[in-house]
Amino acid sequence: MSATPALRRRAGTAAPIGHRRAVRPLIVGLAVTAAIVLVAVLGLMLGDFTLTPGEVFAALTGHGSRAADLVVVDWRLPRVLLAALTGCAFGISGAIFQSISRNALGSPDIIGFTSGAASGALVQILVVGASGAAVSGGAIAGGFVTAAIVYGLSFKGGVQGYRLVLVGIGVSAVLMSLNSYLILRAQVDQAQGAAIWITGTLNGRGWPEDIAVGICLALLMPMALKLNPSLALMEMGDDTAKALGVSVERDRMLLMVVGVGLTAVATAAVGPIAFVALASPHLARMLCRSHRPGPVTAGLMGALLMMVADFAAQRLFAPTQLPTGVLTSAIGGAYLAWLLTRQWRAGRG
Repeated sequence: MSATPALRRRAGTAAPIGHRRAVRPLIVGLAVTAAIVLVAVLGLMLGDFTLTPGEVFAALTGHGSRAADLVVVDWRLPRVLLAALTGCAFGISGAIFQSISRNALGSPDIIGFTSGAASGALVQILVVGASGAAVSGGAIAGGFVTAAIVYGLSFKGGVQGYRLVLVGIGVSAVLMSLNSYLILRAQVDQAQGAAIWITGTLNGRGWPEDIAVGICLALLMPMALKLNPSLALMEMGDDTAKALGVSVERDRMLLMVVGVGLTAVATAAVGPIAFVALASPHLARMLCRSHRPGPVTAGLMGALLMMVADFAAQRLFAPTQLPTGVLTSAIGGAYLAWLLTRQWRAGRG
C-alpha cells in the first residue's frame, strides 16, 4: 500500500519531464524562427538606402515605389534568402555528420568535404578557365569525390566515427595545401578572384543561386527527415541499430549523400563558409537540452547564424563590406578553441 503513492509521484513527475523535453525543441524552433524573421527585416531595411518597415512590407507585397522595389526585391531580398538557405543547408549537414561520426568535431568543414568542394571549384576557375555553372558543377563534384575518398579510406568492416574524423582531417589538410598551390601558381588577376571565392562571400550572388540551393533543400530535406530515426538508432552503436532492424551501411551511405549534397551545393553558391556547419548543431543541442540535434532545429540555427554573420559583415565596417567567410572564420576559430577546451576538461573529469 505504501508503494502506490510513491509510484504515483514518480509517474506524476516523469510525465511532465517527458512533456517538457518534447515541447522544448518546438519552443526553440519557434524562437529561432522569430529571430530569423527579425534579422531578415533588418537586412531588408538597413543599408546605404534605409527603408522603414512599412516601405519594406509594401515592396514585398508589390505596392512599393520603384526605388523601394529595386532595393528590396532586386538587391537585398536575394541575398537575405541566400544566407538563410545556405545556412540551413550547412546546419542540416553538420547535424548529419556529427551524428554519423558520433563526434562533436565531425563537421563537413572539419573533415574535408567543404575543402573538396573548394578544390573542385578552383580547378574549374584556375586550370580549366571556366566560370558560372561550370564552377558550381566543379564544386559539387569535388565535394562528392572527397566524400568517396574519406569514406573509402575510413571503411574497415564498417565506418567508425573517430576513424572518419581522423581520415577527414588528414584529407582536408591535403586539399587545403592543393588549394593554396593552385592559387599560388595562377596569374595575379585569376588568383585574386579565386582568393575572394575561397574566402566565402555573398557579394554578387542573386536569384540563380537562391533557386539552386532552394531546389537542393526541397529534394534532400525530406530524405534527411525520413532517415532521422535510423540516425538516432545508429548513435546507439551499429550493433544495437542492426538488432533493431536498421540497415546501417545503406542508411549511413544515404545520409552521407544527403549531407555531402547539401554542403557541396551551398559551397558552390557562396564559397567555403567555415564553422556554420560545426556550430549550428552544438547550439541547437544546448538550447534544446538534447543529446543530439534534430535536422530541423540545426537547420534553423544554421540559417540564423549565417544571416547574422552576413548582416554583420555588411554593416560592421560600412561602407566597406567584409566577405562573410572572414567573419565566420574569426568567430568560429574562437568557438572551436572553446569546444576543444570543454571536451578536454570533460575527458579529464
